[in-house]
Amino acid sequence: MILNEDKALKVAEFLLQVKAIKLKPNDPFTWASGIKSPIYCDNRVTLSYPQIRTFIRQAYAESVVEHFGKPDAIAGVATGGIAQGALVAQELGIPFIYVRSSAKDHGMGNQIEGFYEPGQKIVVIEDLISTGGSSLKAVDALREADLDVRGLVAIFTYGFEAAHQNFVNAECPYATLTDYETMLSKALDSNLISKDDLSSLQQWRTNPKEWKK
Repeated sequence: MILNEDKALKVAEFLLQVKAIKLKPNDPFTWASGIKSPIYCDNRVTLSYPQIRTFIRQAYAESVVEHFGKPDAIAGVATGGIAQGALVAQELGIPFIYVRSSAKDHGMGNQIEGFYEPGQKIVVIEDLISTGGSSLKAVDALREADLDVRGLVAIFTYGFEAAHQNFVNAECPYATLTDYETMLSKALDSNLISKDDLSSLQQWRTNPKEWKK
């Protein structure tokens, strides 16, 4: 699920404008997994631009309420979802907590930071969905703490079928502000990529492990 098409295109435009998304189909990046990728996404860059930060904060808040209703609290996923989540919680005027990738090995040993009460309705904020692994690990931690996770909202998703299936299996609905296809459409319209590039980028999303082999 995404916002309406106009807002999704605007978010994609901003991500490309500030190079939060970089496209290099002819000189691909290498992910930690070894996969060659024509795209690199770092949505934390948007936090450095007040106008864009505000637009994304408001779009997040709108998406949260539209898809899941107003929750009791927002939970950010460490690390990319912490700043974004705090901004969304402020926009909605509700509490904020965040989820570490694992429990601390010192102090209180917390995995979830902040005040919460069992049974509270939570919407999770993430900045990017790739496989969904880290996001769903946070969802599991929240559920184990007896919190009612209504869903998750992210800025961007690559749209991998495996990620979608992971969310379905976890029974966790999700929404994004924009997505891979919308971003490609905007990049083509803005002459940031050619039609040949578009074909290559679409092939990568279908089968990243075999792309460019």
